[in-house]
Amino acid sequence: MNTEYEEFENIEDLFMYMSAAAPPMKNTIPINSYKGNVMSFIPLSPSTGESYLMLYAKGELEAGIYEFDISSKLYKKVESVERADKVYFVSLTPKRNTIADKALQSL
Repeated sequence: MNTEYEEFENIEDLFMYMSAAAPPMKNTIPINSYKGNVMSFIPLSPSTGESYLMLYAKGELEAGIYEFDISSKLYKKVESVERADKVYFVSLTPKRNTIADKALQSL
């Protein structure tokens, strides 16, 4: 497995990047909070699964839904997805993530 990395200064910058890269009309994006990092993996070679881009920032988030406002670069935990003008991140904390474990070893 080959992993490329893009590290962000903080969670807000990670959310800003992911909000800009999300497909139009998709305002809910899954992320992982795992071993002191908030991260997302993007397959660079979807057909083989050999290469990934790991987007990450140091930090942790509780499991749940986070509403992100692009204009203010602020996020907050919310109970549900309600507004079309916001981007939502669903934070999950896996018990084990083998792709992340392997990628974190290479940092």
